[in-house]
Amino acid sequence: MSVLASPRRPVSTWRAALAGVLAAGAAVAVGELLAGLIGGVRSLVIAVGDQVIDLVPSPVKEFAIATFGTNDKVALLVGIGVVLTLFAAGIGFAGARRFRFGALGVLLFGAIASVAAVNQSFGVAAWLAVVPAVVAALAARVALWFLLAPRRRRPAGAVAPAAGAADAAGAAGTGARAPGGFDRRGFLRAAGIVAVLAGGAATAGRLLQSKASAAASRAALMLRPADRTLPPIPLEAVTVDVEGMTPFVTPNPAFYRIDTALQVPAIAVDDYRLRVTGMVDTPLEFSFEQLQAMTLVESDITLTCVSNEIGGRLVGNARWLGIPLEDVLSQAGVRDGATQIVGRSVDDWTAGFPVEAAFDGRGAIIAIGMNGEPLPLEHGFPVRLVVPGLYGYVSATKWLTEIELTTFEAFDHYWVSRGWAVKAPIKTASRIDVPAGLATVPAGRVPVAGVAYAQLRGIERVEVQIDDEPWVEARLAEPLNDVTWRQWVYEWDAKPGNHEVRVRATDKTGETQPEERVEPIPDGATGWHSVLVRVTEA
Repeated sequence: MSVLASPRRPVSTWRAALAGVLAAGAAVAVGELLAGLIGGVRSLVIAVGDQVIDLVPSPVKEFAIATFGTNDKVALLVGIGVVLTLFAAGIGFAGARRFRFGALGVLLFGAIASVAAVNQSFGVAAWLAVVPAVVAALAARVALWFLLAPRRRRPAGAVAPAAGAADAAGAAGTGARAPGGFDRRGFLRAAGIVAVLAGGAATAGRLLQSKASAAASRAALMLRPADRTLPPIPLEAVTVDVEGMTPFVTPNPAFYRIDTALQVPAIAVDDYRLRVTGMVDTPLEFSFEQLQAMTLVESDITLTCVSNEIGGRLVGNARWLGIPLEDVLSQAGVRDGATQIVGRSVDDWTAGFPVEAAFDGRGAIIAIGMNGEPLPLEHGFPVRLVVPGLYGYVSATKWLTEIELTTFEAFDHYWVSRGWAVKAPIKTASRIDVPAGLATVPAGRVPVAGVAYAQLRGIERVEVQIDDEPWVEARLAEPLNDVTWRQWVYEWDAKPGNHEVRVRATDKTGETQPEERVEPIPDGATGWHSVLVRVTEA
């Protein structure tokens, strides 16, 4: 009887599914191991995940950000895990009936992983990037055969017992089996072997990949002091002393993160290079040491994501350390006719903004530090762009490896090619932080407080409205500059009942943020933030 002959009695569904899942686990583990051995090749799971991010329509991405916020990548990984598990279970079920069907499923898995690996092979030859996917598919096929083969084997020369005897033996738990029946012990031994080998391969792969991790490089990095430092932030800029109020400076761990990188890119300082290309007189290339040797400046700048909803938390303020973008571009020499600066990330993500934004005095920088330390890995270590007054999707390239001078007609960057606006100045916005929505507070003096920002223009006035009463002006903290947010507070004489509290801001040009609610697509949300508050008897 052939080892791969079809069984007369099918394996139970859960055992077949488990065989498929273990085979898929072996494939992923082998892929991790090879990614670590080869170096520079991406994990198959991450490559597939990033391919999904690139392919899904913009509305789906917006839904993910709106629903899961900064946990959108965790949700995607969980979703990929669920889909992979179901797909693998299906392969096992098919392979238990006809092995060739399971083998075809493994082939499909390998094809999908190979396409994703090639499309996500940044800085690595396509043929090299596809090696882990091909070998992983072979490993899955071998593992699937190994797991399903024990139920088909029968000792050499053994005489098949009568059907009734076989059934009786199975019922008695003696371990005997009918011809082509299922050897439970053999399956469990095979499953244990596959699980142990897969776990070892995955662990070794992660350890090998961690050797090139940027974490050690960041921990060892000592940034030199800025040539143009800023004084400590004056108390007048943060005098809104209200419990629950957003701090003026956002701590690095609390700073929002929105990007398309499913796995944080790992770039060691010693390996880092920044190229300046395109419409320049002299193409340049800098190491990290060369960048840090240039004039360093400190800058207090608020960043916000275009996906930020009215009252949302995808905004933060930090003190950045970096090189003026103008200095680097002046060295290269910008040619006449160049209209767009494109920042390119290590994973080939792109953002583009007008050339004048580097030269109009707003303070665009190539950042290497954030709040007194090297950039956190998830915020672009070792180098990123920070451009005041523009939403991040057109300007805030993290893990920056190239600055290209081009035109808007010649190139559409990542989000523009997906339907977002070409130019995206940050709109005037205000937010209520205290009290929180649906909060219950006692009657009496209740502080209503929050932040407002209108980058490059600055905040002139913030007003609060309770229900349909007239608008009243809030007290503003002193402005630090026109590219950071500004705290505000209004002391409300709250009466018992349910109330709606609204806020609106006016910038220094005299323009008040509009009441009409507009969704973030294609160039940022507008509207007044409001919260419902229940006031009880004191």
